Parts: sequence; C-alpha cells; structure tokens
Amino acid sequence: MGRVVLVTGISRDIGRRFARFAAADPSIDRVIGVDVVPPRGDLGNVSFVRADIRNPVIAKVIAREDVDTVVHMSVIATPGGSGGRNAMKEINVIGSMQLLAACQRAASVKHLVVKSSTTVYGASSRDPAMFTEDMGPKKLPRAGYSRDVHEIEGYVRGFARRRPDVRVTTLRCANVMGPHVVSPMSAFFRLPTIPMVLGYDPRLQFLHEQDLNAVLRHSVVNDVEGTFNIAGDGVLMLSQAIRRLGKLPLPVPGFAVAPVGSVLRSRLRAEFSPEQLSLLTYGRGVDTTRMRDMLGFYPTYTTGEAFADFGRSLGLGTSPGPAPVGGMA
Repeated sequence: MGRVVLVTGISRDIGRRFARFAAADPSIDRVIGVDVVPPRGDLGNVSFVRADIRNPVIAKVIAREDVDTVVHMSVIATPGGSGGRNAMKEINVIGSMQLLAACQRAASVKHLVVKSSTTVYGASSRDPAMFTEDMGPKKLPRAGYSRDVHEIEGYVRGFARRRPDVRVTTLRCANVMGPHVVSPMSAFFRLPTIPMVLGYDPRLQFLHEQDLNAVLRHSVVNDVEGTFNIAGDGVLMLSQAIRRLGKLPLPVPGFAVAPVGSVLRSRLRAEFSPEQLSLLTYGRGVDTTRMRDMLGFYPTYTTGEAFADFGRSLGLGTSPGPAPVGGMA
C-alpha cells in the first residue's frame, strides 16, 4: 500500500497546493488535509477534515485515518490574518506541540516532515557568509515568527529523541517566490517604491513555489532524515532585485525604516515584521550542500529565476540580468 499523508495548514494556498500535488503522486495512497476552516479552491483528490491541531482531537484524526506520514505546514509568519501576535503564537507553538504529542502516541506514524524556515538563523551584522545546518543564530530571537520557529524546531528535536523509530525531516526553506505566492516578502516587492536601509544592500535567497512542492514531496517519498537548508542556487542583492522589477529604491536611514514600514503597511497592507526588517538590512545566506548531497534534491529554479517568475506575474518584464552573485549557495 502507498503512503497515507496528513498535511496541516491546508486552508492556506501553500498547504492546499502541496496537498493536491502530493495526491497526484502514484506512490501516495491518500492525502488528508486538516485545518480549522475549509480551503478555498479545488482540492482534487485530497480529503479535507476540519480539525484544529491545537486540540487533542488531532490524535483521533491520525488514528482513524491510519496516517503514516505527517507534513506540518501550519506555521504562519505574520499575525495579521491570525488575530494578533498572541493568536499567532498559539497557532504556531501550541499547535505544533499538540501535533507532535499526537504523533508521539500514534504507532502508525513513521515519518514527520516539518516545513521550517531559514528565519531560524536570524539576520545580523555578525552573521557568517553562509549558514550551515549546524550553525545557529548569533543572537537568540526574543519574539515574533523567528522565536516561534526556534521553539518549534526544539520541540521537533525532542520528539525525535522520544520516537527514534520515526524519520524526522526538517526543511529550512528560504523565502518562497512565484506567481501564486502571497507572503510578506511578495507584498514587499509589490510596493510601487521599494524602501532600502541607507548604506545596506542585503543578499537574498529565494525558493520557487514549484520547488517547495517538489522538495516536500521528495522528502515524503524518500527515506531521508535530518535538517536541510532549502533554497535556489545563487543570491540576489536587494538592489539587483529592485532593478529587475524596473522599480525605484527608496533609501531611508535605519531609524526611519520602522515608521516608513508602518506607513506602507497601513496603506498597502504589506506587513513588516522585525524579522523582515532585519533581513532587509543585513540579508542572509544559507549553504545548501547538504540539500544536494544528502537529501538528494536539486531545485529547478535558481534564486534569480524564481524572482524573475514572480516579476512576470506582476506584468513586469524582469530582465534576467547578470548571473546571480555567489554561485552555488
């Protein structure tokens, strides 16, 4: 029999698209999507179950459906759509704890895939050129999405120690880009004028939305465990990205970034979290050698190509420009 896969966070487009993508794989027998509200759009062959992972009832869903693989995607990056920071933390951290507790009790579960984020490394002036998976942030996050991701990964490591029979795959994904992506980063690049911190030109890495689906599926159907940085090859400087969109940068002093961000956020519904402001100041690079050599995954799109595809979705004729700096990232 094929795998029975449970996907959390299916009401978000990113979760729904992956669930449909996975359901089309012949090696996967069934895909069950769970969330507190039904997803918008066609689910195809995906079965939807209304369930809140913050509630112990999720354990009954796993047992009833005889789930052997869990893909955890229900971690949100901004508080806007979740009812504020407290609700966001409850969904992210408490929800992950309850899900892991349910998986720990379920004998049928043999594989856990967690979509994490390179945000776990933070962004500061003291960062290395490239973060490897064995490195941590130079300064532990005290709040926000990065704090949630850091805590969730800690709980995942604890789960792996308690259930050594379960393969645990943690994917630290770079910012996802593509025609259908709705995120703080895509909202930032949709602004008519792009703010930049005066004196800084951060390095950025992107992962195409199709490569996100592909690496999640690859992790589900292959017996590989561990923690992996996931990003398209190469990096783009923020100034390069702005030029390729044909937009104008708005250089502002560091102390003015937050006020400018607040104005843009209120007018254009683009959320600027502390993590995003740090990234757009200092940038971040992650090494993906382990992704290729151990996970055996090779993204189809480079960082530059993923960003170009996003730009075309805006109706902008993005030029590929020179090869992204940094080579293989």
